[in-house]
Amino acid sequence: MNKILSPRETQGATRRDLVVGATLVGGALLVGCSPGDLLSVGAKEDFGAFGPFIKIGADGAVTVISKHIEFGQGNHAGLAAIVAEELDADWTKVKVEQAPAIAKVYANTGMGVQGTGGSSAISNSWTQLRQAGAGAKAMFVEAAANKWNAPAGEITVKDSVVSHAKSGKSATFAELLPEAGKIAPPKAPVLKDPKTFTLIGTDRVRRKDSQAKSDGTARFTQDVQLPDMLVAMVAHAPRYGAKVASFDATEAKKVAGVVEVYQIPTGVAVVAQNTWAARKGREALKVSWDESGAEKASSDTLAANYRQWAAGKGTLPEKTEWQAFETKGDAAKKVQGTIFETTYDFPFLAHAAMEPMNCVAQVGTGKAKLTFGSQIPTVDQLNTAKIVGMLPGAVEIETLFAGGSFGRRANFQSDYVAECVEIAKKVGKMRPVKLVWTREDDMAAGYFRPLTHHALKITLDKDGYPVSWRHRVVTQTLMKGSPIPTKGVDETTVEGTKGSPYLKATPVVDAQVLMPDVNIPVLWWRSVGATHTAFVMEHTIDQLARKAGKDPVAYRRTLYEKAGATRHLAVLNLAAEKAGWDKPAPAGWSRGIAVHESFGTLVAQVAEVKLVDGQPKVGRVITA
Repeated sequence: MNKILSPRETQGATRRDLVVGATLVGGALLVGCSPGDLLSVGAKEDFGAFGPFIKIGADGAVTVISKHIEFGQGNHAGLAAIVAEELDADWTKVKVEQAPAIAKVYANTGMGVQGTGGSSAISNSWTQLRQAGAGAKAMFVEAAANKWNAPAGEITVKDSVVSHAKSGKSATFAELLPEAGKIAPPKAPVLKDPKTFTLIGTDRVRRKDSQAKSDGTARFTQDVQLPDMLVAMVAHAPRYGAKVASFDATEAKKVAGVVEVYQIPTGVAVVAQNTWAARKGREALKVSWDESGAEKASSDTLAANYRQWAAGKGTLPEKTEWQAFETKGDAAKKVQGTIFETTYDFPFLAHAAMEPMNCVAQVGTGKAKLTFGSQIPTVDQLNTAKIVGMLPGAVEIETLFAGGSFGRRANFQSDYVAECVEIAKKVGKMRPVKLVWTREDDMAAGYFRPLTHHALKITLDKDGYPVSWRHRVVTQTLMKGSPIPTKGVDETTVEGTKGSPYLKATPVVDAQVLMPDVNIPVLWWRSVGATHTAFVMEHTIDQLARKAGKDPVAYRRTLYEKAGATRHLAVLNLAAEKAGWDKPAPAGWSRGIAVHESFGTLVAQVAEVKLVDGQPKVGRVITA
């Protein structure tokens, strides 16, 4: 029997499941392959003459195939611009299409599976799409050179027009398409010098999805209407970890439009002819819940426990221990100086994406199809395949726009997708089933940013700079239920503290994390560890600067110089310069500065703020 990867039971795919599943999807992942190899694979897969990332129509319009989902972050425009830049295509005639779920071709080179996350859409596609665009351009140049009997080095391309200045000849992509499509793509196309870019980095790059989202033609999951489609809603447990003990669907089935009621691993599903009937049917359900394995501690109780454990008090939960994530010097040796202590508490937070979780699933004999905003198609294929009993490659996914994610849709358990598949499996015959989560479902049944506590004890020298830094973090691991091993430190929970230049500048460091097992489903929340570590580190540094009587920019500058953090120093200085930090703030206004590194990007911001009727008002923000 296949077990659904439930959001309320913290069980999930193993690392082996993911590796085997990814292998079954396509046999092998084409990571780091040359554009020629990719284009060759594309030809075998009937992707067309220009490979899996580019389609050029008879009218000369260029369609860029995006392996990354667009859910508001704007990557469709960015990815299309990469191709258009190298291809020298007319930006006004460039379109974007979502890639099918084929991991062997469309894998995220940083993940090894097809998926979007970790702020990696542009970085992992950069070289890949530049090569694809440059390769396609070379094919048009060669076609023109052959047709006009001219040296390829004399051929130029601009705005989808290929020209030969000496002969005065020119042709559009549309006119050269038949000849260009017959030419083999180059194995190593020549890329532009970034200094010659005419599109990337300019205000010509406007979003490709804005018009459709403004006029209502953009297609989201709730827009999907298929013949004979059913709508389902699920009654979830009132506590995390609870299970269905029994249910009575008598009254639910009396609701006009209700077709059937099913028990699934995560609750009880009401299947109806429309959303209203499904909702009213769910309201009429009578469900008894087995809460023997449910989490009963409140957020306040958990937070109190976290504070106690961080202070070295109380009894730690079974199989839970402090784990060091950064150490330096002799932490046991007492360091002389002034002691500074501070603590921080961060609550559970819902992702609250604009579009609640939903999915359309169809399950038949030996095949299945999902239609929704899939953030990690490979994982959704794998989990669907486990439920219905087929190879992941038999699961087709049509990826639509999604209304935000912030980490919520990047779920290795495919929770709401799995619910929809469980229901569609019971319905069978490839009859479409649309699972609808209300906003209330999204808040109550979904995943959260973990509750987190930080406790710091810092010893300062006579000049107010840290000479020892004791740091304790208490939070749930984000990796439970994922295919990534949970033994050892979960790096995602401490990123932003671990490796901080402030710790590098401190002679003695004792930083540890405690990851208690709490039966509340948690997931990465936009910026992951930095959602709490950035505030902790920067606010603490501000407090230390104030205690030392030093300017916060000068204080940071000294620490960065000690740590050899040249990039941090550069963005700090640039932000301070552009903000006019060396000059007084306008009357009534205050300035603050913060610097943080996340996903390889360093950002410094200066904010000018004043209080108006007791509330902060932001005047301007300078970012470097």
